[in-house]
Amino acid sequence: MTNVFFPDEQVTENDLYFVCYMIERVARELKQPNKYVVNALGYNTLAEKLSLANVLHASNPQAVCADWIETYSLIPGNYDVTNVNPELCETIPTALQMGKVYTRLITSTLSIEEDYAEAIMRVYNSPICETLDNYNCSAYYEPSPYITRCYYEGGF
Repeated sequence: MTNVFFPDEQVTENDLYFVCYMIERVARELKQPNKYVVNALGYNTLAEKLSLANVLHASNPQAVCADWIETYSLIPGNYDVTNVNPELCETIPTALQMGKVYTRLITSTLSIEEDYAEAIMRVYNSPICETLDNYNCSAYYEPSPYITRCYYEGGF
């Protein structure tokens, strides 16, 4: 994907990872599904965030999170992904870990015709995300090739 601000530069997989991490972090802060954050930001903003990720990753993640919430008027909800049954989930995956899960899914399903921003919108709007974000099951711990296959098959 070409950087929208500097057309001679490319957005990297690390930039994608940062944006996926921030989507997870903002969603958890707001108690909203990741899909809400992705759709509220939209394609153009996601493309901009991907293009700025190499600079933003050096910023305080709490400040970046607060900035996204304020700038894009994101609204709190009541979807708490961390509210799990302790008998089924002893350790909740971190936002960084889930950012990596989504990065791997996006890169493994990326088509030649789409860029990272389009792929983010496609993946985060997939029904598979409801399973990945249900920490009472172990879908997020499955190997990446299995998650990719489940994505293409429409579920686990």
